[in-house]
Amino acid sequence: MNRYAVIVAAGNGMRMGAPIPKQFLEVSGRPILMHTLNRFVAFDASIRLVVVLHPDYIEFWRSLCEKHDYSVPHSIVSGGSERFFSVQKAIQSLVDTEDAIVGIHDAVRPMVSVATLERCYATAQETGSAVPCISVNDSMRIVDADGNRSVDRSSLRIIQTPQCFSLNLLRLAFTQEYNTAFTDDASVVEAL
Repeated sequence: MNRYAVIVAAGNGMRMGAPIPKQFLEVSGRPILMHTLNRFVAFDASIRLVVVLHPDYIEFWRSLCEKHDYSVPHSIVSGGSERFFSVQKAIQSLVDTEDAIVGIHDAVRPMVSVATLERCYATAQETGSAVPCISVNDSMRIVDADGNRSVDRSSLRIIQTPQCFSLNLLRLAFTQEYNTAFTDDASVVEAL
């Protein structure tokens, strides 16, 4: 079964206040996005990489690849106005007619472990989906019009990426109308 990684890098990174989006900032002499792509190749040398970029930064990315002599094979998809539309466009670009496993990952998370990638892709191949998460260690409170109160953190999880799914499931999920409640790819699949 084929494996894909959709690397979502279409944001402008305005909150960071850097002169360029954070996925292009250099760490150890290379843009963060290159480190992220390399992590997926370390997991599976035959994985098919799809990078989703803001249209204004596609040529900039190509110039960075040339500057750094970066030759890891990947396709580029022009991103949309929201993450939902960016991922939707990436999924539409995949040409497999058979099912595959697709991991959707944030470009600025280059430190994902190979072990996490192995577990996520294997679980998604077995069950159709896998979403990595970690327990909450901090104290949590709900703040609302009635004041604030403690939350039992034992039932809370921080959701991470890559979020891995069957390609057929993703294709169906991303035919839905966009909803502001879609905060990640798992919420799109869950709404289906």
